[in-house]
Amino acid sequence: MILNPDNGWIQNCNSTPYTAALEFSPKRGAYPKYMSRDQENFRGVHAIDLLKDKKDFTLDGLIALGHDPDLPAFEVLLPKLFKAHQNEPDEKLAQAISLLEDWDFKTSESSVAMTLAHYFGTECWLHIRSLNLEKRPSLMEAFTYFERYASDEEMVNLFSTVVLELEEKFGTWRMPWGEVNRYQRLNGDIRQAFDDDKPSVPIGFASGSWGALAAYGARYDNNTKKIYGTRGNSFAAVVEFGEKVKAKTILAGGQSGDPTSPYFDDQTELYATQKWKEAAYYKEDVLKRAKRMYQPGE
Repeated sequence: MILNPDNGWIQNCNSTPYTAALEFSPKRGAYPKYMSRDQENFRGVHAIDLLKDKKDFTLDGLIALGHDPDLPAFEVLLPKLFKAHQNEPDEKLAQAISLLEDWDFKTSESSVAMTLAHYFGTECWLHIRSLNLEKRPSLMEAFTYFERYASDEEMVNLFSTVVLELEEKFGTWRMPWGEVNRYQRLNGDIRQAFDDDKPSVPIGFASGSWGALAAYGARYDNNTKKIYGTRGNSFAAVVEFGEKVKAKTILAGGQSGDPTSPYFDDQTELYATQKWKEAAYYKEDVLKRAKRMYQPGE
């Protein structure tokens, strides 16, 4: 249990509870192992790095913090690829490797390096899952010690697979992330039938697996070339408590499941551009925004 820790914050990123508030976290030795899954991940590490020593939070400041573009998974994984390529050079991959070496490990719609990194990270995890291991490591453990699970030649081959896949799908590996990573909502179906030929919106967010706080996950059985988001921060809110409650919220897409409704996709652009709306918390705020009023039974 954590109650009002002295550091002023608690984070929960589906990671171990024993780092939820740094030194004010529950003590591992005070609980039996079955009480919780005790496994750190890149998202938790990222959250702690941003929150420690942070003071004077504001609603907009917390929204910005929640969209911090750094991806710590690739700070750990990619140097291993660079070293492997030095030992097993492949001239066909040199330009793509050079682009990654110059990357700042930040996701954005315009980043080609983000596209390469995402596909490489995915291939590396698939490689781990293909191994006959007595105990499979977590993704964070696998990336941290990836040289234990893949030789230099295997790492270079995994990256070559990425470059070839992008060239086959798009004609070039130089694909900005937003051209590949998309949001699409065609109807009210829970499971969307994604379609590359129909309208979609570029998204600069990345997978929580890589450490993104504004997590944007996808499924890969769509028979599409592009990636379409299916999970992550579908609803999010920041709330300030005081004499009056203030809050901002965002919903991926819209509240309605009816494509003919103005509320079907009215939050899509706000979601993609991190422009959250003010919440109508009090009755007077709701009445100001009311489009229609009725009495029950009418």
